[in-house]
This record gives sequence, C-alpha cells and structure tokens, in this order.
Amino acid sequence: MIQAVFLFFLAGLAEIGGGYMIWLWLREGKPFYWGLIGGLTLSFYGIIATFQSFPSFGRVYAAYGGVFIVMSVLWGWLIDKKTPDFYDWIGAGISLIGVSVMLWGPRS
Repeated sequence: MIQAVFLFFLAGLAEIGGGYMIWLWLREGKPFYWGLIGGLTLSFYGIIATFQSFPSFGRVYAAYGGVFIVMSVLWGWLIDKKTPDFYDWIGAGISLIGVSVMLWGPRS
C-alpha cells in the first residue's frame, strides 16, 4: 500500500511537472530545453507506472487519472498560486473515492 501510494505520487510529479515544463516552454516563452526536459520527465512517468504491483494496465492508469486530479489541484495551488474552490475539492475527493473503489474493491 505504501509503495503504491509512493509510486502514484512520484509518477504524478513526473507527469504534472513534465507537462508544466512543456506548458511554460510553449505558452510562456521559456527556452527550448525546458520543453526537452519536460518531455524526458514525461517519459519517466511512463516508466514509473510499470513498477506498480497491480496486474491490470488499464486499472492502474485509470487510478493514476484520479490521483493526478488531486495532485493537479494541489500543483495549481502551490505552484501557480490559484486557490482551489469548493468544487475543486469536491471533484478531487470524488476522484479519490473512485480510485479506491477501482484498486481495492472486492473482486471475485
């Protein structure tokens, strides 16, 4: 459980951080190497996900989507200084509930 959470967090940083660097390159005029580093960081996201112990690719990536929603809200708050509103938090909470059901719900 702790390893899974750590890997979700690490992959989230790679995915959001890499995407953010590409955003800054293309939208904010940062140098080309920011985009290059962002692309490399995004490739690490794909590698990190393979270390999860869950057997289903689709289930793991769907769960990552929910975790990334929460991490993106936090990134926007901490890095972009955009305070999340009530509905951001409600949506993030719903996504975590969905992740929990997909990963740890009883299976036959």
